[in-house]
Amino acid sequence: MSSTEQHEESSSDRLPFESVFDTVLSGWAFDRRVADGVCGPADLGAVRLIWLKNIGRDGVIATPDPAADDWRNDAPERLHLRAGDILLSSVVSGRPKAALVQEADLPAIAVSSLFVLRPAKPLSAEHARLILAFLRSDTVGALTAGYTFQRHLRRSQLKALELPNEDQALSAALADLAAAGQRLGEMAAEAGALAESVFDMNTSPEEARQRIIATGQLTRLRAVAAAQLDDPGFIVRTRYPYPIALRWRNVEVQKSADGQDDAQAKEYAAVLKAAETLLGYSALLTTALAHEAGITCKAIKAFKGKIATGQGGPGFGDWQRILQQIGAAEGMSKLPPEHPLHDLATLLADDEAEAACRSLGTKRNSRAHGREYLPAVSASKLNEAHDGLRLLLDRARFLADLQLLDVTNVVWDRHEQSDTITFRRLMGDHPVVPIESLRHAGPGRIATSLYLAGGDQGLHPLSPFLTCEKCEECATLSLFHADKEQGVLLQTSLDHGHCYQYRADEQALRAVGLR
Repeated sequence: MSSTEQHEESSSDRLPFESVFDTVLSGWAFDRRVADGVCGPADLGAVRLIWLKNIGRDGVIATPDPAADDWRNDAPERLHLRAGDILLSSVVSGRPKAALVQEADLPAIAVSSLFVLRPAKPLSAEHARLILAFLRSDTVGALTAGYTFQRHLRRSQLKALELPNEDQALSAALADLAAAGQRLGEMAAEAGALAESVFDMNTSPEEARQRIIATGQLTRLRAVAAAQLDDPGFIVRTRYPYPIALRWRNVEVQKSADGQDDAQAKEYAAVLKAAETLLGYSALLTTALAHEAGITCKAIKAFKGKIATGQGGPGFGDWQRILQQIGAAEGMSKLPPEHPLHDLATLLADDEAEAACRSLGTKRNSRAHGREYLPAVSASKLNEAHDGLRLLLDRARFLADLQLLDVTNVVWDRHEQSDTITFRRLMGDHPVVPIESLRHAGPGRIATSLYLAGGDQGLHPLSPFLTCEKCEECATLSLFHADKEQGVLLQTSLDHGHCYQYRADEQALRAVGLR
């Protein structure tokens, strides 16, 4: 089978129910009046009865409780649950309940009001997560809409369903949401327990007051940090790639200097520079990823031509055209759905973003070519530029998930057949960040260079389209791209704008068509 055929096969988003589950069992409808099988959890052959009430809305089966649960030793062997089975409510109130049976839940048996779905082959954790989310959805719940007294799912309705296929990116997003929800729930429970302990019998009011103030400090700090995430500027400053985050911080600094001489003009210039950096960084990512994937478009060819043979380098319009054209480039449809190029293709994909980009480009060009008297920049023009930048930054929120990694050291383990990578994560508005490490098992070997870690779990090389090195002028770790001025090959920093004669590997430029 060719790689294209394999991708087309794996990218099908629906699977027939019976290709995933070969058995659907109804819960055990035992006679409660027969007490002979009732036993305790420690008795020989004891099996826990799992009722609908034991399954939470979050898909978690309640931990066995020897005192509160029902146990029997006469449950039919054929109905005993196995790890990997999925339990689904057959009686539905609102959305259906569904849960994955784990080894820790056994021995157990599902009783009436539950279906047992037994996979034809073991499901990966990621695929099981997607199927559970689908079974708990309104789509499945709506199958019972015609019933008024008790809403029941029928076995025939289940078997007619089409289930979601494996999707690593979606599954990872669901896992992250579940982990975040659990963590927030734990924090809320901790805060509640702390508040309820104020008047414990063995605690004096003075001791309780001191404990609440001291212990509650972390809870209050968590709440403050969480509230900051509702501020889009905070997200850009702390979670976006370094060049964009730094340029945005400069905008905020200039805004806070209101009242100083030329403050409005300086803020206006910072906004336009931030917009150009956002587009430049995104376009350079696009070009590097497209080169890796063997994809091109007219705008990318024109950009390469400017560096290779032209007198001048790329500008705002070049970045804009690359981002506008990449979505329609030949070969894009063959990329996996989680490939970062799909996100980049959405940045200027609607009329509102196009208009904002066009307006910012016009303002940038007028300023660059001396057609504006900057000290007299009007408040309305500044606000218009601000609004356009905020719109584009919001459209580019996916960049917070595309991690920029500067790999500084690689150690190959021939026994494990993997690289141990030491790197800096260049996210947020400061280039001095902690050193981290991870293990990478391929495909392909890793070099000490700049990479993008995407939602597809891959490491994508960005060099020589983007390089990371100390600036000769300010000694700050910076991101550079190849540039041209009057036919001289330069390297220009995205984050602070310093440029000088190209110092990196020109042979690498030739290899990708930039020389």
